[in-house]
Amino acid sequence: MKKKLSILVVYLFLFAPECVEAQCAMCRAVLESEENTAAAEAVNNGIVYLMAIPYVLVAVLFFVVYKKMKS
Repeated sequence: MKKKLSILVVYLFLFAPECVEAQCAMCRAVLESEENTAAAEAVNNGIVYLMAIPYVLVAVLFFVVYKKMKS
């Protein structure tokens, strides 16, 4: 039963984008009403930075573990 529930949850998150679509209402309103694209580019850059930092931290962690295991 637990396995079926976990498969259903994974299915909902991966294959039902309308269920997981979310955006801050204020951010969306500002970006849709903005005439120039500077604000949209700034928000997109912020998203990229927030996305990249966890990957860099995990890469550094794996590198440290690799060095420890090798020596």
